[in-house]
Amino acid sequence: MTKENIKLFSEMHAEPSWLADLRQKAFDKIESLELPVIERVKFHRWNLGDGTIKESEPSANVPDFTALDNHLKLVQVGTQTVFEQTPVELAEQGVIFTDFHSALEEIPELIEEFFMSSVKYDDDKLAAYHTAYFNSGAVLYIPDNVEITEPIEGIFYQDSDSDVPFNKHIMIIAGKNSKISYLERLESRGEGSAKATANITVEVIARSGAQVKFAAIDRLGENVTAYISRRGKLGNDASIDWAIGVMNEGNVVADFDSDLIGNGSHADLKVVALSSGRQVQGIDTRVTNYGCNSIGNILQHGVILEKATLTFNGIGHIIKGAKGADAQQESRVLMLSDQARSDANPILLIDENDVTAGHAASIGQVDPEDMYYLMSRGLDKATAERLVVRGFLGSVIVEIPVKEVRDEMIATIEEKLSKR
Repeated sequence: MTKENIKLFSEMHAEPSWLADLRQKAFDKIESLELPVIERVKFHRWNLGDGTIKESEPSANVPDFTALDNHLKLVQVGTQTVFEQTPVELAEQGVIFTDFHSALEEIPELIEEFFMSSVKYDDDKLAAYHTAYFNSGAVLYIPDNVEITEPIEGIFYQDSDSDVPFNKHIMIIAGKNSKISYLERLESRGEGSAKATANITVEVIARSGAQVKFAAIDRLGENVTAYISRRGKLGNDASIDWAIGVMNEGNVVADFDSDLIGNGSHADLKVVALSSGRQVQGIDTRVTNYGCNSIGNILQHGVILEKATLTFNGIGHIIKGAKGADAQQESRVLMLSDQARSDANPILLIDENDVTAGHAASIGQVDPEDMYYLMSRGLDKATAERLVVRGFLGSVIVEIPVKEVRDEMIATIEEKLSKR
């Protein structure tokens, strides 16, 4: 019956045969595949998919658009696109930012070429589930040699009143020598308490010479159990600078990966995470160097409150033949509670000799000397602690391209800290 529902969904949306067939193949694989390996995170009993494919009803939790600027922007609530804005000058250059099924009509060849190219549908159980059951998404396409100076925003709200799975596939295709700055938000909206699951895959295809700045803020609610996968695939001399804030309230496992396929490609991954309450967050951040003289850097900083758990796995893999490659990583966790749990696991896999690689990891509490200095200047303990945390997480926050969003992230940190 479920397989028939997937077929019916494909027919309702006039999906091409290659995609409809791929959904069916993925469905057939789900039961035989294992869950992805997220070291030291016990998530095998989590509900990460309920086996339904359907669209959400129009929501009452729609934001007000009267104050929005004229940037390239797409807003979805659940599976519904509620706002789409493309400036005329960008449309004339061939830029497209629209929902997934509309993109299938506008650039079908590119979607077929790049869909699930950075992660395979049969890699693991959650990839197969995603391929079979994703019910909405978006595509951003930047033609060759197009540079966009203003930030591009993709805003994806999960309706807290709805139990429809939040299963999205988001694609960014940056053409050769293009240049963009993209901001993504995954956020629960509303005061509802419906339990929901999320399975989100974001693919960033940076073709030769493309420069992509990718910033994201994840703020899914406490009733959402989520798997978030962001994958980059880089051509010759391409670069992706990732800045990701993991600020969810519920249990989350995440994969943030970059495949440096091209020679001279470069990926910087900066991740900040804040865990509170009893939530569990497990984050794999990986760079795989395939190309010669490719460079991959990972910087992860996390803060844990109360009885929460946060795990960072930093994985650098240099493939045989990637001469001159460089893989560096740093994972640091600040614990503000004796009842919190954390792991920071550096993993280096080196299959080539002519390379550079290194790692650092630490878990600790607030430095008493820092606290003493701040309090000696007249600050109370709570204010001093907040300043230390903001400084600790600041290396990623400063990379967010929109000031209002930086302020929002700081406000989120302040809110979580004030509840202690």
